[in-house]
Order: sequence, then C-alpha cells, then structure tokens
Amino acid sequence: MKQELIKKAKQVRLLLMDVDGVLTDGKLYYDENGKELKSFHIQDGHAIKMLREAGIKTGLLSGRKSKAAEIRAKELLMEECHLGISDKVEQFEKIIKKLGLKESEVAYMGDDLPDLPLLKRVGFSLSVPNGVDEVKDQVDWVTKRPGGAGAVREAVDFILSARTGHHKAKPVGFLK
Repeated sequence: MKQELIKKAKQVRLLLMDVDGVLTDGKLYYDENGKELKSFHIQDGHAIKMLREAGIKTGLLSGRKSKAAEIRAKELLMEECHLGISDKVEQFEKIIKKLGLKESEVAYMGDDLPDLPLLKRVGFSLSVPNGVDEVKDQVDWVTKRPGGAGAVREAVDFILSARTGHHKAKPVGFLK
C-alpha cells in the first residue's frame, strides 16, 4: 500500500485544498462587528512555500467565500484561489485544462461531503481526521494531524519525499 501511495504522490504537480476543516480547524469565528476571522497554521504555510520551491502549484477550492482565505492565498503566492464555488468538479476541470494537467497529477485535500465528487477524480486524495467518515472512507490517505493543525504540512512532507526518493516523511495517518 505504501508503494502505491508513493507512486500517486510522486505524480503530483498541483495540490488543491478545501479551506474550512483542512487549512483551518473548521470553526467559524466572528468579531463583535460580524467580521469573520480564521486561524491558519504556520507550518501549513511553510509547506505551501516548499511546494512552490519544488515546482508544484497550489490552490484553494472552497464552497465558502472568505476574505481571510483570499488574503492567505495571496500571501502564500498560490496559483489558484477559487472561493464561493458551488461545483468544485467543474472548477477543477477548468483549472487542469488551463494548467495542462492530467487528473492523476492533482492531489486534493477535503473534509466534507461537498468534497467527495472531486476526491474521487484526482490522482491523490487526502482528508483529515476531523473530516466526516464518508470522506475518510473514500480517500487514499487520512493525515494524523487535524485540519488547521499541520495536516497540510504532513501531506506536503510525504509528497516531497516521494518525489525525491528520500522517505524521511512517512504517511502516519490512516491508510486505505
């Protein structure tokens, strides 16, 4: 099973992620003026920069619009940022066409039912332990770290180690 995961991870040229529950803990915070606040893990941000340095593109694909997520995507120089998307598969198809990628070259991290159709299409599908069971049962790998607490870093470490052949980073989450 690990060899199959390494093969899938080695092909990744684009990592797309849901926001709430993957890059964040999934909780919604509002200040007294109704302004939404989000908390992002610094290690996830560094991991996204590591992917860029390795020539792997990154992006957000979320059903919710969020100014905080938009700011974070710009700060991390993500190539794709699609927020408020009702049909993630349709947007995914536009992205891979634009970038000239195959489905097998895309990894996607999601945590809830709206992510399932896309998770079934990509080459390497990931979720987080705080995701819903229906999603966790369908993906290639569930990280050990929860969303908003370094799950993206864990996945990126594995993707990069698969590409270099230096398997320091091992999948520590649940393997299908």
